[in-house]
Order: sequence, then C-alpha cells, then structure tokens
Amino acid sequence: MEEYVDLLPYNTFHISSTARYFVRVRCPDQLEALVHSPIFQTRPHLVLGGGSNILFANGTYEGIVLKNEISGIEIVSQDEKHTALRVGGGVAWTTLVSYCLDHGLGGLENLALIPGTVGAAPIQNIGAYGVELSDVLESLCAIDLTTGARRQMSNAECQFSYRDSVFKHILQDVFIASVTIRLHNPGNHRFNTTYGSIRRVLEDRGVQVLTIQSVAEAVCLLRRSKLPDPDLLGNAGSFFKNAVIDQLAYNSLQVVHPAIPVFLRADGSKVIPAAWLIERCGWKGRRIGPVGVYDHHALVVANYGSMNGFDVLEFAGRIREDVMDRFGIWLEFEVRIVT
Repeated sequence: MEEYVDLLPYNTFHISSTARYFVRVRCPDQLEALVHSPIFQTRPHLVLGGGSNILFANGTYEGIVLKNEISGIEIVSQDEKHTALRVGGGVAWTTLVSYCLDHGLGGLENLALIPGTVGAAPIQNIGAYGVELSDVLESLCAIDLTTGARRQMSNAECQFSYRDSVFKHILQDVFIASVTIRLHNPGNHRFNTTYGSIRRVLEDRGVQVLTIQSVAEAVCLLRRSKLPDPDLLGNAGSFFKNAVIDQLAYNSLQVVHPAIPVFLRADGSKVIPAAWLIERCGWKGRRIGPVGVYDHHALVVANYGSMNGFDVLEFAGRIREDVMDRFGIWLEFEVRIVT
C-alpha cells in the first residue's frame, strides 16, 4: 500500500489530486484480504481503472484508491461460430479490441479507441456507433468490497441499459475482477454499420467487402475527427448523458423548438442529444479560464491547463444550468465526480 500518491498520471483530465492511500490490485486474493483489514474498514475507498471517466474535484482524497491492474486474456470456450474470452479487469479496453482484431473475432470493432479498462466498461455499459458492451458480455466476476466475497454475475443480473447498469445503483461497492465476453469467429459475424457516419466513411475509403478491421478503422477515423486525444488535451470524453424524456415533455419542447432532434427508445421514451442542447446554448468552443468545451464536439469538456478539478466541475455546472433555463432539461453527468 502506497501513501500520498499524486493521481495526475491516473486520470485523463490531467487533474492533480492526492490519494491518501493507493493500492495496485493485481489479483482477486489480494483484494479479498485487504477488504478485511482495519484500515479498509475505517476509510472510504474507490476503484480506479483507466481514469477516463472520473473527475477528482478536490485536492486530496482521504480514502483508499484501488487501482485495477488484474491482467490476462484467455479463451474459455470455443465452437464453430463463437469464442468466449475471459479478460482481466485491469486490461486496457484498446488492448482487448486489438486482440480481437488480430484474432479475427467480431463484436467489438464498433467500440474501437474507447479509453479505459475492461473492468470499468460494464459500469456504464460503454457503447458507440450502435453497439454496446451488453451485446457481447456473458458474465463477470465482481468482488463485494463490504464482505470480500466473489460473485459471478450474468448479463441479465447486470441490469444493463443506456450508459447504465446495476453497478451505478444497488451494487456500487464492487470491484470487477474479470469479464467474460462472447464474440463471433471469422465468417459468422454480422456487421453493424447502421450509423450513417460509419457507412459514409467506408464508402469514402472505397471499402466494398466489410471486415472487422475496416469497420474499426472507420470508427477510429470518426472518433479522432470529433474527440480530442486525452494524452494531448485533458478530457473524459462525453461529460454529459443524452437526455431521456417522456412523450409529454417532448410535445411541450417541440412547440417551442420545432427543430429539436429526437431518437425513440424501445420503451417509448425520447432521447434528446445533449450535444444539440449544449450547442444551442452557445457553449460549443467556449472557454472560461483554463476550461472549455471542445471546438469539434459539444459534449466534451476539456482541461486546457487547470490543475484543479473544481474548475472543471464549476464550468460543467454552468452549462447544465443554461440548458435547464432554456429547455427545462437537467442534464446528467456521465463522468463520475469524486469529492
């Protein structure tokens, strides 16, 4: 266990915050022993993966940071059509996608270039370009940070929905040690290119026969054109969730804003793109001091030089208030705020 560790290298916002205690968890047994220790029982704690969806809003975190560094990618079952992989929670998501591309396994190509770790992916059910983790996840191993007990959980038990899961609600205090995913073998995969932007890029590149590599390359081109590289500009990707509203609220909004875009969900609710709301409020490309909204994507709050996470939180709060004042919609943060 390390003490007084600067968390700047461990978060993509490039915010300096000190962890009172810092533990690199490299195997489940190590964590199970730690959970029963006196220091763990008397301190708050949080689990840190790649730090790509977190904002440290205070200069010091007085608790214990558990850094997920459980490694490994192994085949656990295989048949003519499918291959199941068990992946350590500390494996970088981009490493897993690269492994699948190298071995011809289909299912993750639309999720290329997403930052973070495998263990963090189920928490918000990561997704992009029409594909979500829940489409391929079979099960996972979670460790209860209250009792130290391991629990195998099925896809259904994770209660996945749009950028949501049971781990954001009644099972917040768990550590995801590994994830098992089921992928398609070569020749057995159906590609998802329903998003017009992917199809357009593929056409522009002259791709006539789809492969997982060609789709992943198209996705990477799109992501790089819209999102800043966190190694070069501090950010956590989309700071806000899209707004989910009911039919009555949508009808009222459409009267005042007839051009408002909307997507229909299976349950009948409406999804309003948060980027559209933010842009209409004049925040795209706007900066206040060392914090601003990225020029090419209104959902991205970027750190242009602040070392203080509260600056970022205060800036995002002003955006949220403006959207509420104009549209009556209270945007939810997609980024986890640690105070």
